[in-house]
Amino acid sequence: MTCAVLCFSPAISAPFRHERGTSLKDNRRKPHSPPKQSSPLTKPEVITVTATNHAPATSHPAGQTTYSSDRSNFGNQVGQSVADMVVTIPGVSFTQGNGPRDTVVSVRGSGDRQSYGLKNLQVLEDGFPMTQPDGTARADLIDPHAYQGVDVFEGPASTLYGNYAINGAINFRTRKGTDMHGLELGSDFGSFGMFNNYATLGLGNQRYDLMVFASDVRGNGFIANSRYNTSTENVRLRVNLTSSDRLILKFVNNVTDASLPVRLSLNQYSANPYQNGCYNTSNSRAGCASVNLLVNGRYGSKVAMSPEAAGLGRFDRRTVTGLRWEHDFNKQTTWRNQFTYDQRHVDQPTSPTSFVGPYNSYNVSSDVTNHARIGATSLDTFGGLSFDYLDYGYQTYNIMPLGGATRGAMSSASYGHQSNIGARFQEDWHFAPGWHAVVGLGGTYSDIGATETLYGYSASGMNSQYVTANRFYFNLAPEGALIYDPSEHWTFHTRVGTAYGTPSSSNFFITPQGQYGNNTQLKSQTSVGVDLGADWRPTATTHLQVTGFYEFYNNELVNQSAGVNAVGAYTFNAPASQHRGIVLGADWAPLPHTLPGGRISLSYTYDNQVYTNYTEVLSNSTASKRFSRSGKYIPGVIPNFLNARFLYDQPSGPLEGVGGYAEVTWRDAYWLDNANRLKAPGYALLNLEMHYDPPARMGWAHRLHWYFEVQNVTNQTYVSGATNISDQLQANGQEATAATLMNSTGSIYAGSPRAYFGGVRIKL
Repeated sequence: MTCAVLCFSPAISAPFRHERGTSLKDNRRKPHSPPKQSSPLTKPEVITVTATNHAPATSHPAGQTTYSSDRSNFGNQVGQSVADMVVTIPGVSFTQGNGPRDTVVSVRGSGDRQSYGLKNLQVLEDGFPMTQPDGTARADLIDPHAYQGVDVFEGPASTLYGNYAINGAINFRTRKGTDMHGLELGSDFGSFGMFNNYATLGLGNQRYDLMVFASDVRGNGFIANSRYNTSTENVRLRVNLTSSDRLILKFVNNVTDASLPVRLSLNQYSANPYQNGCYNTSNSRAGCASVNLLVNGRYGSKVAMSPEAAGLGRFDRRTVTGLRWEHDFNKQTTWRNQFTYDQRHVDQPTSPTSFVGPYNSYNVSSDVTNHARIGATSLDTFGGLSFDYLDYGYQTYNIMPLGGATRGAMSSASYGHQSNIGARFQEDWHFAPGWHAVVGLGGTYSDIGATETLYGYSASGMNSQYVTANRFYFNLAPEGALIYDPSEHWTFHTRVGTAYGTPSSSNFFITPQGQYGNNTQLKSQTSVGVDLGADWRPTATTHLQVTGFYEFYNNELVNQSAGVNAVGAYTFNAPASQHRGIVLGADWAPLPHTLPGGRISLSYTYDNQVYTNYTEVLSNSTASKRFSRSGKYIPGVIPNFLNARFLYDQPSGPLEGVGGYAEVTWRDAYWLDNANRLKAPGYALLNLEMHYDPPARMGWAHRLHWYFEVQNVTNQTYVSGATNISDQLQANGQEATAATLMNSTGSIYAGSPRAYFGGVRIKL
């Protein structure tokens, strides 16, 4: 479901199964659990047993609430962003970030308070870390055409995933060469000038497996100044050196060249959601956003310009290279050693300043997995060490009103590093038939050092100010879980997990006013969470999963915008907060005999997050006042998120291979400010998709795949992304009302109007 995004149109790798299949959503079962009845609606979990152990431990942390989505859920559609891959996964929501594919993916609200990327999560791809040591991961790298599936591990997960796994982890799985055996070429095209050409090569046998993917997508976007061109290359190569040694090579490269509109106030959004007719700010059209630029690029008078006239955008490159060696000491014990190099180079004139610089990170990890027998019981042991390091140096420049994001004088420069040294340990003991218990402990020592130089200009010359941050953090994360499989129809699990996330260096240098300066007092955020869930398969055509969670946070890191002319979002610690909710997934074939191709899929998340101890200080030109936020909802968190799909695929007869679905996605309204005075409106969208996969009897036509879809069928205007805004203290000493806050800029992106997409894919 991509109409909710702008169509401009980790430090630790946890144990995983080397070769695995996926069920539709939930893979909570372990290799030693009683086998479940496979559903004809979904692919059964596949575990290949060979003479040597090529499967180090389990595919995810034992006992943790886990959902998966495979290619059958997103492979038949346009696949513009990661939103298409995760929309059917319970517990996951998304909003629009800063760019065409920069979707903000949230697990239990992890990124709902962010304006970009995947925050408070550890993100991996084929087991390689895609989160840099400062906690930054972005979805620009992800073209869904390259992937077989995605696994989401929900809840506090720092025991195995280390720093920033405060709400869990996500592992994206690329396609296997042995599943393809050939070359696939495809094209997608549709509304707002969107065109994506892509190719996937897959080769393999018992000795090696190779997948090579490349794509180039471009479009005009549906908002003024949202043209884009993104290219992506993705390679995975596995080579079996011997019967007990394997090498896995990973390479990802992404280049994003995107014009970028600025976020609106709620009033601007209501007047002109797509920012039409706003190139010339002198026309005074309602709802037009602008940025205030220094005329001489240094000091003095400013002039307002539209984002398009100013030339705002993002011009970023990201390259990730990784190598893993797996060695089997024997059938029971596997040793893995992994190295990843990740370079992120940004050039982002997205506000009155342009942000430029490289981020280079290095990740090394080593772990051992052992499967042992203790009498009639089994014990899985996992232990590992990791080290990652990030060094960076960036500069910011004032933008001049000359068009093309022309740089003026340097406004700040920052140089620094962050390193994380981690260790983790987990025991999974199957102590009785149908029962197993899990205990684990992980810890990370983090070192963050950075300096920032602030430059000020006047007619008499230049002055400079220095801000230094040198912080050290040590965090521990124990966990425990109990899993019970009383029959092939039921699985129950309960878990107590813990997590932590340190601030990143960028959080230290933006003040509550949204300007560069000193914010170095930030603490680590920590959480303790309890999950209680059940998995029920009463029949071969019915699958229901539900998990309740309750999480207690200390010093939660929360971001909020200071307006469109600020240089960035301000970060603060909320001393105490609580997150509680329910995650539900259902899959049902109501008429398996009379309508065997019909199916209903449902995912729902209820997420209630509140401050339990936080006092906010608001100031005006003459005074400051303190306001208790205890009992207030944490802004930015979507309380209800639902996706329902009604699917049909013709299994036989003359129309075999014809299929499609009708999809409804509902997102509830949510608060935008700490005082709970202003809400972003919710929405409900209808999407339709049809596709045709000719059956094998059609000969050469069997190699083709066609699809057509309509997004936002009812052509609703809706908010696809909204960042938190700051409350205000008025001159009378009272907090600003909703009517005033509706003029706070830097928050709202509109979602796509009705859009049409089609595509064709051929296998050679």
